[in-house]
Amino acid sequence: MRSIRIRDAKDLRSLGAMLLARSGPSPAEERAVAAIVGAVAKNGDKAVLAYARRFDAYKGTAKDFFVGGAELQAAYGKVDKAFIKAVETVIANVRAYQTRLRPKSWRAHLRNGVLLGQVVRPLRRVGLYVPGGEAPLVSTVLMTAVPASVAGVTDMVLATPDRFGKGVDPRLLVAADLAGVKQILRIGGAHAIAALAYGTATVAKVDKIVGPGNRWVSLAKKQVYGVCGIDMVAGPSEALVLADDSAPAAWVAADLLSQAEHAGDETAILVTPSARLARAVLAALKTQLKVLPRRAAAESSLKRHGLVVVTRDMDTAVAVADLVAPEHLQLMIRNAEGWLPKLKAAGAIFVGPYTPVALGDFLAGPSHVLPTGSTARFSNGLSVEDFVTRSSVVGYTRIALEAAMPTLEALGGAEGLLAHVNSGRIRLARGR
Repeated sequence: MRSIRIRDAKDLRSLGAMLLARSGPSPAEERAVAAIVGAVAKNGDKAVLAYARRFDAYKGTAKDFFVGGAELQAAYGKVDKAFIKAVETVIANVRAYQTRLRPKSWRAHLRNGVLLGQVVRPLRRVGLYVPGGEAPLVSTVLMTAVPASVAGVTDMVLATPDRFGKGVDPRLLVAADLAGVKQILRIGGAHAIAALAYGTATVAKVDKIVGPGNRWVSLAKKQVYGVCGIDMVAGPSEALVLADDSAPAAWVAADLLSQAEHAGDETAILVTPSARLARAVLAALKTQLKVLPRRAAAESSLKRHGLVVVTRDMDTAVAVADLVAPEHLQLMIRNAEGWLPKLKAAGAIFVGPYTPVALGDFLAGPSHVLPTGSTARFSNGLSVEDFVTRSSVVGYTRIALEAAMPTLEALGGAEGLLAHVNSGRIRLARGR
């Protein structure tokens, strides 16, 4: 891991420049994804099938894109009761949290004859993307499907690759079914994103696509935005641990490694005003790495994107955290909750030494689909609010329109929009 010191504003600017230098997608990758998206938009199932066979060794035909009822029922026989209980616990936690966030319709009749309000409606059909890989991301199924369900979305399609003819993992199938997903598309990658966005003879188009994915998936989501909605363009996962000398070094090291072990491209950062803690954490990392099953991925991640930042004081440490605006921000400091008002940007904040990021990843309640790459400065994690539309409601009586006309005339006249002004004048001229 690289170690740096932050003493003043100049050092902060240097850190900001270093963070910006992290490589993004290349023009060649963008062109390759654009070719995939364009082919699916033009040729539908034929293109999807060709890419699925090319990238994932898919063995079926377009008729087999969706998991059937028999396969789903068989999946229940392949998981144990403890797993089902765990999934049900997470669903309850996420549902309780998301229910508190659910926006509501409202109307207000004001005394001056004005009606104002908002109509909130669930999206009609959404696509939930769950990455493939070495392990089934059951938690991602729940962190995307349950908020959609709480919003009132009834038509959810989950897309995940049927890796190399092995079929969709039964744990994913069971989790999706328990979360209310009725359609499971055994296709992944940029071609799955394009199929969901544009629709094919087999795959009905969706209103919005949510969920994490690799660089190809993220680029595809970016390119289909406008054809349908997306939640965000997410990059590799990241965590920043803000710690003082009260934090046990072994605990901090464990948290950094829990981030670094994903796939070798994640960012794990320690920010602390304690040089002693920084040294102790580096030593603890070496010890814990020796016994970590995913040691190679964690070492690669720490070498490429790991960072230890020693600051002048805690206020400077907070400034560093706000500059990074991390996906996950962990507070292992005295009076951790008291520092919350001073923190300006983070996807999710984990308060206190007994709150590892893993709780948010798997079960606490908020969705773990969070903004990355400092985009927490202006965006939020996935929630029930991402699965609804809002229509504003405006109603005026004749008396209210008469009272509003001077303002309408002044602003409409200033902008040279006479027809706007006349739309009010004509109504009043014609009487009731």
